[in-house]
Amino acid sequence: QVHVAESGGGSVQTGGSLVLSCTPSISLNEINVVGWNRQAPGKEPEMVATISRGGNLVYGNAVKGRFTISRDIGANRVFLQMDNLMPRDTATYVCAVSHSRSGLAYYGQGTQVTVGS
Repeated sequence: QVHVAESGGGSVQTGGSLVLSCTPSISLNEINVVGWNRQAPGKEPEMVATISRGGNLVYGNAVKGRFTISRDIGANRVFLQMDNLMPRDTATYVCAVSHSRSGLAYYGQGTQVTVGS
């Protein structure tokens, strides 16, 4: 069983910034892809950003140019830097990791981000 822990959510005003952190219980070297998804009440889940073991980055259209995903392999953490936040970014953000050997996906419990107007 792989555990995924997120931190860094909170409340900010429009234009503010937050940094989310994702820490899996296994080494990043054992993970194919780490991704952030989000879901707002009454809406479908949305892909925010992913980073592969090889370092490839993918962003959802809604966050391109404002969010940056990165990793610290030594600290075994993946970060989501969120800048110029807007009310439509309000959602529960969930970190997901895919195990390189089993192919299974594991999810954190999520962290709430609220952006006030």
